[in-house]
Amino acid sequence: MAAPLAYEPPTLQKSWDAFLQHIPVLLVVNVAGGLVTLAGLLVPVAMVAFLGGFGAASEATLSLASVVGNLFQIPLSILSSLIGVLMVAVPAMYYEFGKTVSLDVAFEELTARFWRYVLAGLFFSLITTIGLFFCILPGIAIALVTPVYVNRIFVTNMSIGDAFSQSFQAVYRSENGISFLGLEILTGLLVAIASIVTCGLGALVAIPMGSFYLQNAAYRQGLLH
Repeated sequence: MAAPLAYEPPTLQKSWDAFLQHIPVLLVVNVAGGLVTLAGLLVPVAMVAFLGGFGAASEATLSLASVVGNLFQIPLSILSSLIGVLMVAVPAMYYEFGKTVSLDVAFEELTARFWRYVLAGLFFSLITTIGLFFCILPGIAIALVTPVYVNRIFVTNMSIGDAFSQSFQAVYRSENGISFLGLEILTGLLVAIASIVTCGLGALVAIPMGSFYLQNAAYRQGLLH
């Protein structure tokens, strides 16, 4: 059973208040995400410079340097995905337990079940990608399950398969599933508009606020218990 505040009607003011309470952890998440993204861009260049040099290096050497650099991007991509998921996981933990999620708590949670989150992310990415190959719409349908799926992965001990199955059924077979999908799409559009008109800066506020709002709405509408 989640905290009582999870079942209160969601409002922008409540999402704003929740955002303000979590500024420290959200700030660290954003900075860490930016650094990992920057590292992903620089690593291939650095490897080419290190193995191939800037001078008359052979084509084979430059190719090897490029391959090695790209291989280094794999763990960086996994780490970047985990950091991004925290934007949903922090609101999920907040409404589930009814307490502000500190940086220490978020770090401990991430490291305590690190491989669970890695495997859950890889599984979800794989089935979403497969869905996109089948006329795109199945992939979009799977992606829209994200708020509920991340919640089940972070705040329960369900297996990854059960977490996905339960999340999919909650969104597409529950009484309020369609209205939640509409709310999720509308929230995504508003976040996109806020980000575009502010040259991306608005995303620092709009994305976490949207996550807090959707988690609250999911509990309120009975998709989460």
